[in-house]
Amino acid sequence: MIFNKDSHIKILAEAGIILLNKPLEWTSFDAVNKLKYRISKKLGLKTRKFKIGHAGTLDPLASGLLILCTGKATKQIQEIQDAEKTYTGTFYLGATTPSYDLETEIKENFSIDHITEEDCTQAAQSFLGEIDQVPPIYSAIWVDGKRSYELARQGLDVALKSRKVSIKAFEVNATKLPLISFKVRCSKGTYIRTLANDFGKSLHNGAYLNSLIRTEIGEYKLEDAWNMEELIAHLDNYSLDESI
Repeated sequence: MIFNKDSHIKILAEAGIILLNKPLEWTSFDAVNKLKYRISKKLGLKTRKFKIGHAGTLDPLASGLLILCTGKATKQIQEIQDAEKTYTGTFYLGATTPSYDLETEIKENFSIDHITEEDCTQAAQSFLGEIDQVPPIYSAIWVDGKRSYELARQGLDVALKSRKVSIKAFEVNATKLPLISFKVRCSKGTYIRTLANDFGKSLHNGAYLNSLIRTEIGEYKLEDAWNMEELIAHLDNYSLDESI
């Protein structure tokens, strides 16, 4: 059951789904830990015994829909993770970074004087369907017992294998170059940072992910999500004596 303003808080101990608009610069685990403590305290449960997990990581530099499952609803996490996802945001055309986003400094710059809106639209269309995608080295993928980003931050070479992903829809608006607004609907496991980098390459140029918002996961939508401050205030002010 989705937890909203009309829900009894006790459903979170049984089987609840929380739609959260993850704040920028928070990790997905930050959100889980914050709510694990707040909800278990409100319910009078030991924190270690309260089950809560998220269904699909969002990077700290991304915001938007993060789904958290509690109690028996944690059994639905894999099913939710497998659903298609929709993202909006912006690419910056004319430069690249090692992390493919704003986590690292610009590595190389390119002239974009010759690139048109039509070029960008055609480039986006070339990614539709099933494609091979190599995850960014600044990712949480395990490599020889360590996270790939840990090795990358040490300046070590990391070779990651490509994987099949599916791009169901890819719309771009390049009227305000060097920023390109986009909307992507894709399969699980798709890295939008890699899509940004590959998009730049397809134009014989460079691009990185400038901003990212996840707006949909399957049937769940960002417009129905809690803001973190609003959710915390609701939990703190909730009376357990309220009827269902």
